[in-house]
Amino acid sequence: MDRIAISLAARDPARNIHRAWSITASPDLFGVWVIETGYGRIGCPGRIIAHSVPSEAAAYAHVARALRRRASAPRRLGVSYVRT
Repeated sequence: MDRIAISLAARDPARNIHRAWSITASPDLFGVWVIETGYGRIGCPGRIIAHSVPSEAAAYAHVARALRRRASAPRRLGVSYVRT
């Protein structure tokens, strides 16, 4: 695998919810996997958090955990994320 890239958005104009979330995972030149998670309001710069993991399996596990958290958004936010 070369790279993972997923972008999601949660929108509810009636409640003024406009959230963007993205995650990318790719190996660097030394074989270490770098995972960057970006989040914030749609149309704003937002924030990016970077993590490094030693293997592809660890990168998959990190991305899976993050996606499970996004799946709980309807319960937490009242609106679900959809792929963009």
